[in-house]
Amino acid sequence: MAFTGFEKGQVRFFRLLAKKQDRAWFKVHKGEYEAIAERPMKALVDDLHARLTRQYRKFALRPPKLFRIYRDTRFSRDKSPFKTGSSAVIGFQGKEEEGPPAALYVHLGVQDYAGAGHWHLPPGRVARYRKLVADEKTGRELQKRLDALTKKGFKIESWEALKRVPPGFPPDHPRADLLKRKGVGISFPKIPKEVRFSPKLRDWLAARSAETAPLIGWIEEHLS
Repeated sequence: MAFTGFEKGQVRFFRLLAKKQDRAWFKVHKGEYEAIAERPMKALVDDLHARLTRQYRKFALRPPKLFRIYRDTRFSRDKSPFKTGSSAVIGFQGKEEEGPPAALYVHLGVQDYAGAGHWHLPPGRVARYRKLVADEKTGRELQKRLDALTKKGFKIESWEALKRVPPGFPPDHPRADLLKRKGVGISFPKIPKEVRFSPKLRDWLAARSAETAPLIGWIEEHLS
């Protein structure tokens, strides 16, 4: 199934689901969810996988993974049973404990998001990452690449960051912000309205991935 775009009714569906958060209601409307959210998302990431494989020639990518609509509420105060969007990831091959990056993560619904990178590194890779940042040669190169992306509207983010520069590094280090982070993820610019519900969304995501792939591949090479 080739990707032909998402219906605008997708957002209306998720807004209604956000208000309902009712299992019985969702059971009745599950077919609608599959038609306007799940199947188009699968078509989108299946199409993108081939393009991203060419962008990451040095690395092996996993098959696209679609996330379940059901929330894991076991350790959350929010017991709402459903997510308010559909999401998928195309990740690098590797063991979970090694923290392989995502070539692409996309979430579309009440809120839209797309990005890529190493959002959360395990302890061993965090140590290597900090050496990468602290080294004058590689640290400056990393900062240069990140600055070039932020000028284009990308944002640097991570799931976790320290409040202070970690021990062993000067508090006034010129890349203190990067040293505090436990990973480097890159969020894409906001998806333009003119492509959000168009087949052009696939090309837009592929183009943004092409801009971030050199950085993510460079980091992964230096952390391996």
